[in-house]
Amino acid sequence: LKISLKQSVSSVLLQVLREQYRVLGFDLVEDETFAYLCIARIVEPTSKLDSLRVLAELGVTRLDRNQLYRCLGQVITQNYRITVTNQCFAHAAAKGISLILYDVTTLYFEMQEEDNYRKPGMSKERRLEPQILIGLLVDQSGFPLGLHSFEGNTAETNTILPVLESFKRQHDLQDITVVADASMLSSQNLEALTKSGYTYIVGSRMHKIPYDIAEYQKTQELTDNQIITTPIEGNQRVIYQYREKRAKLDMHNIEKQIAKAEKIISGKITVQKAKFLSAKTKEKKLNQTLINKAKALVGVKGYVTNLNLPDAQVITAYHQLWHVEQSFRMSKSDLKARPIFLHKRDSIEAHLTIVLAALAMGKMIESRTGISIKRFVNTLRPIRSGIVIINGKEYSAEAEISPEVRTIIQKLQTGH
Repeated sequence: LKISLKQSVSSVLLQVLREQYRVLGFDLVEDETFAYLCIARIVEPTSKLDSLRVLAELGVTRLDRNQLYRCLGQVITQNYRITVTNQCFAHAAAKGISLILYDVTTLYFEMQEEDNYRKPGMSKERRLEPQILIGLLVDQSGFPLGLHSFEGNTAETNTILPVLESFKRQHDLQDITVVADASMLSSQNLEALTKSGYTYIVGSRMHKIPYDIAEYQKTQELTDNQIITTPIEGNQRVIYQYREKRAKLDMHNIEKQIAKAEKIISGKITVQKAKFLSAKTKEKKLNQTLINKAKALVGVKGYVTNLNLPDAQVITAYHQLWHVEQSFRMSKSDLKARPIFLHKRDSIEAHLTIVLAALAMGKMIESRTGISIKRFVNTLRPIRSGIVIINGKEYSAEAEISPEVRTIIQKLQTGH
């Protein structure tokens, strides 16, 4: 008896991912190559050419490099992103969208010279390479609703309004509540958001001790979860909350910064800059005023809003911003949207559309199965079907599916 293996592929993983692509309505794109590129991006983020290897392992062998590059062109000329974002919105709206969360990240490029799109700018990772800015909109659960790119030297505060206005027009919306972090905060932004009819919750940067906090601290100490509210213009207010857990972390960081400054003063280290080092005199000394201010603000975080909601509800809504950060982490690490080696803006935008569709599939799979997309892929990828040859005759070998995997697939089919 002679047995040999002719072919072995991860057909179950392919079938399940293809079905999730269909469930989200992405089949409206009518481009099988685009579907396979999205699937390959989830299974193993790699270059477009290397996606052919990943797809072959899944059992897709009929694609070639010309089809891949032709697909990237069609993503732009036929505006696949509109279809993808419309379907994302429909999926999220069916569950109910209560908040729109927005944040920005940077994607850098392995290139020496900038162009009109990829430019050095304020990098979250303090990198010097040319970059672009990516603005991501998600719902309250972290499901992606839209993605926009901007020139690398665009200020983060200048991205939020164009993205929201585009989203509002695309889906013919009237009322939107947006949540964004302090980097989006500028008085012009808040004024523009109010004029355009948006309600919002935005993190507040505290450059000085708020008057109401200072007044309270003259007579008593803040207690855990205490809230102090300060009305500002119109129906806006700033909500300050003190948390003991945050205070401990803040104090730890302050002590580290003081220790660093003291080492510089004593000559133990040669670094010139430190947060609490006075820079006004030639003689190095601690900036006690700055230290006192920092200590007065430990544990306090501010939130600016024009929403007529209870303070605690506003704070809870703001803390859902971690969903956007989680989505960015997924698009950057699990999906490796960067570093990007593509050369033309159209190719980069096509790549980002694939990342967006893959992110949507990944988030839906995670919400329905309760496991991370990484674990999902690692669980299903080893399940293989194939062709075996026994005494010169070919036989199909079906995949053996374990009870654990059956349970995962059932959760995807039932939606929970």
